[in-house]
Amino acid sequence: MKEFDTRGRSIEDSTIDPANVELLRIAKKDGIDTAFDRVQKQEPKCTFCEEGVSCRTCNMGPCRITPNSPRGVCGATADTIVARGLLQNTIGGAASHMDHARHVAILLREAGMGNAPYEIKDEAKLRRIAGGLGIEGADTKDKKLLAMEVANRALEDLGRQHGEDAMDWIKLHAPEERIDTWKKLGILPFGGNVVVNEGMHRRTMGVDADPVNIILGMLKTGIVDGYGGLAMSTDLQDILFGSPSPKISEAGLGVLREDYINISTHGHVPLLSEKIVDAAEDLEEEAIKAGAKGINVVGLCCTGIELLERKGIPIAGNELNTETAIITGAMEAVVVDYQCIYPGLVPVADNFHTKVITTADIAKIPGAEHIEFNEKEADKVAKKIVRLAIDNFKNRDPKRVNIPNVKSKVMAGFSPEVLVAVLSKINKEDPLKPLVDAITEGKIRGAVAIVGCNNPRVKHDFMNVEIARELIKRNVLVISTGCVATAHAKSGLMNPDTAYKEAGEDLQGVLKVLGKAAGMEALPPVLNFGSCVDNSRIGDLLKALSDRIGVPIKDLPVLASAPEYTTEKALSIGTWAVSLGVTTHINPPPRISGSQLVTKILTEDAEGLVGATVFTGSDPVETARVMIEKIEEKRRKLGLN
Repeated sequence: MKEFDTRGRSIEDSTIDPANVELLRIAKKDGIDTAFDRVQKQEPKCTFCEEGVSCRTCNMGPCRITPNSPRGVCGATADTIVARGLLQNTIGGAASHMDHARHVAILLREAGMGNAPYEIKDEAKLRRIAGGLGIEGADTKDKKLLAMEVANRALEDLGRQHGEDAMDWIKLHAPEERIDTWKKLGILPFGGNVVVNEGMHRRTMGVDADPVNIILGMLKTGIVDGYGGLAMSTDLQDILFGSPSPKISEAGLGVLREDYINISTHGHVPLLSEKIVDAAEDLEEEAIKAGAKGINVVGLCCTGIELLERKGIPIAGNELNTETAIITGAMEAVVVDYQCIYPGLVPVADNFHTKVITTADIAKIPGAEHIEFNEKEADKVAKKIVRLAIDNFKNRDPKRVNIPNVKSKVMAGFSPEVLVAVLSKINKEDPLKPLVDAITEGKIRGAVAIVGCNNPRVKHDFMNVEIARELIKRNVLVISTGCVATAHAKSGLMNPDTAYKEAGEDLQGVLKVLGKAAGMEALPPVLNFGSCVDNSRIGDLLKALSDRIGVPIKDLPVLASAPEYTTEKALSIGTWAVSLGVTTHINPPPRISGSQLVTKILTEDAEGLVGATVFTGSDPVETARVMIEKIEEKRRKLGLN
């Protein structure tokens, strides 16, 4: 029987995750407020904000654009206000990813100097990146010295204040055709932080009022996010923690274990979570002495995916599972770093014994216990946190433990390097040829990157999962990252044993051939490419295919989608995708409907600028149909069947 909230929305209408349904019923019975409740209490939404025509940039406002008042106090039109709002959101996303990259670069430098207890796990990638940067002695220099030089080059790339050449990380990863396009448009970044500074300056009152120019600034910010944020973070994390390799694990809230001390790592940067796993292994005997059978570390959100793709640590859920994970009553500690962490975790945890532990000085939550993470004392801090969880085990109420028996087998750890390694077993001399042949012959009609978040405004995981299902059964390969990848994992679309059977006959055949090369029956039809910053891996794969086929990325039969996007980071990633020439679907719609001009630029005119546009859609079947139509149009233009 369905249970309804005060506004008539049932729990089953809120999420397709059966574990969440079970736990939200408990929350409702116990009067526990979650994001699913709070989003309903925010209705109805302000239409001015929804359309993007409200402005509080200066203190003459706030201003709202109406037919009777078509300009703000300063004279800004709806077009200007909407464009400024988009730029500001894109800046927020790019700043988040570049700060992430900066933290990892500093740690890599400290590790190279011997000041932090971290090892260089992927020396081959370190030398490859160093060589790409033109560092002398990349093949022979001591790896610690080389790590310091690579880290310094990364920090220089972020901090460069002037120049005409592209950022080093753009030259490392972006196709020449794109660099030329961006240069002609005047949006080629030479440094990272300066683009964010320039953008914040540009969107203030009294500076840029030209909507077209502002949107060009938005594209520039997306580009710097793609390389100074995503690619840099991924490269440096691979060097420090090791590049991903295929791992078999589990996904879903059922990965929590009743007789174990459960610790979840949540956030986006794996600097601490890697150490939490090590500390849990070291302190296993202390946990047993405390009455538990051991310590069970699980992941949430992107930090969880980082552990999944490198260590095979099970992932409990995505963004909208973070509160319900606590409602299981079996979580001793939720350890967070930064990004996508709801302050609402603490009031939920107050109903249980769970401790929410913040660790970053820029991400504190009232009511949480703060244990500052110091990279130089990483092992000590990690053990302190794990011991706190061990000590908290005695406070668990066994009568309130409700772990849903819901989990799925998942295969994760894919990347361009992994795919090339698999393909090289089919064609050693030309590894990409089998994949190109499958696309050319139509066995793979195209590919869609489904990435991004969860948003309680729409049914949890529904769009993320159903779009993928519609695509794969029509022989379109799906690659996913972030919270979307976890949605696909929980739904079984990454189970190598069964998921390929949901694909179309032609795609099934390709997956079986690739699976045989990888030593299994088949690869899943949805490939987990990692966390949100690992979207850069998708960019690398597109560049490799573009180079191999000999056509620009904008002409490839590929698309991107963020079906349940929430954060500014998702918007900046989507902007980068469009700048690459990848037409991108976004849902819920961005706040642009208040400006016909901005809507036209993004949905039509951007095609002539960068070769891609934005489109929206809230019905998964119709959205998939539009995607396939666009893929088939690109195939026709390439002369493919």
